[in-house]
Amino acid sequence: MLDQHQTPLLDAIKANATRSHAPFYTPGHKQGKGIPQSLADLIGKTVFRADLTELADLDNLFAPQGVIQEAQQLAAEAFGASQTWFLVNGSTCGVEAAILATCGTGDKIILPRNVHSSAIAALILSGAIPIFLNPEYDAVLDIAHSITPTAVESALQQHPDAKAVLTVYPTYYGVCGDLRAIANITHKYNIPLLVDEAHGAHFSFHPELPTSALAAGADLTVQSIHKVLGAMTQASMLHIQGNRIDSDRISKALQLLQSTSPSYILLASLDAARQQMALHGKMLMSQTLQLAQEARTKINQLPGLSVLSPPYQGGLGGSPGFVALDKTRLTVTVSNLGLTGFAADEILDEKFAVTAEFASLQHLTFIISLGNTPADIQQLVQGFTTLAKEYRSTTATIKNYIWQDFTITLDTNLYLSPREAFFAPSETLPLAKTGDRICAEIVCPYPPGIPVLMPGELITKPVLDYLQQIQMMGGFISGCNDTSLQTLKVVK
Repeated sequence: MLDQHQTPLLDAIKANATRSHAPFYTPGHKQGKGIPQSLADLIGKTVFRADLTELADLDNLFAPQGVIQEAQQLAAEAFGASQTWFLVNGSTCGVEAAILATCGTGDKIILPRNVHSSAIAALILSGAIPIFLNPEYDAVLDIAHSITPTAVESALQQHPDAKAVLTVYPTYYGVCGDLRAIANITHKYNIPLLVDEAHGAHFSFHPELPTSALAAGADLTVQSIHKVLGAMTQASMLHIQGNRIDSDRISKALQLLQSTSPSYILLASLDAARQQMALHGKMLMSQTLQLAQEARTKINQLPGLSVLSPPYQGGLGGSPGFVALDKTRLTVTVSNLGLTGFAADEILDEKFAVTAEFASLQHLTFIISLGNTPADIQQLVQGFTTLAKEYRSTTATIKNYIWQDFTITLDTNLYLSPREAFFAPSETLPLAKTGDRICAEIVCPYPPGIPVLMPGELITKPVLDYLQQIQMMGGFISGCNDTSLQTLKVVK
């Protein structure tokens, strides 16, 4: 057992930040002496003393042998991994590294259609061929959940040469599928299960939270420590266990994807966040769960509002794509008020200073974390109380734009590999003329960053209709050159 009180990397940075010396190395601001005054006015100068480079006793992220290695070993033990890598380019580079380390050009990988855009980027980088699975879909709530064990089993029977399975756990809504069953099925084919656990870094630290991906049998998981824990934005971790993944390939992939000038402030925040959770995680998560339960209970009592709830005990009321829910994730359905999620989001933000994580057509989703306070919950509940009382529309109806109407599968709509389409000659056409053409760019409403179109897919009318409706309702389209959606880039 390692001493989780330690913060080796944080301590080394602190020692160097306070050491009196003449700095003739990067960065150019020289520990804050040269920063613009406008920046100093915003965040002060103190933080820049710790903005250091790879000095002799600060170790090297790509070949760690000192304090970074020690910090990663502590993190591996705290999160239940055999080996951990610190990431300064977010979970995006971790997902990309996972696929690059397990799949090459022409190799098949099984993954859900509601995967994050980072996985699509990895397909372009690696040349891997996606075998897409439609996740389980709730037609009433218009929410896609997890892929099911049955779907994974069927895909592996049809594609026994697949090199890996990747899944999202939890989804942006906090929904968890049956990961243990998926792991068991995947391992029957002696291939690794990769998990995008960006929103589940806290799962290891409280029994009332869903089982962590590693505890459920995943071979590799990527976690955004900044999303729900105490690290700085962009600071994430990649964990592995078992012997199905070559750790050297992970290291080499990360060397391709991460900056050669990593931020030591981000690295220090990972070391500190790990210590915080290892020592106080259960207490912090108990407090967070209590706040979330208070919000859930009070909002559920308001007329016209409902909150996504976990399946009943014993699995009753659950489904293969929804076996558990992260109770710190609050998804409020507002469509029964005659409001879209986008409209409700704008009202809450502008009128009540309550800002959601993201809005969708029927819902608003909120992340409740260890940084929230009872005052935050009171403000959230008060905002919804007034929204339900004073902003209800009796005339508007919210159409359910069914996810399955435009879900795309490889068998029908992937005409080129994402890599082939990305590098193929392309042209830009007016949106109305792109029907039945092959897409040459990633197009996704954001957040949550789930692509509706990707390079290599056939552009169909349901997809175009969906994107236009999302935009009309106040959503934002990203990933493509023309975010106004007047044009799209297609393969020539």
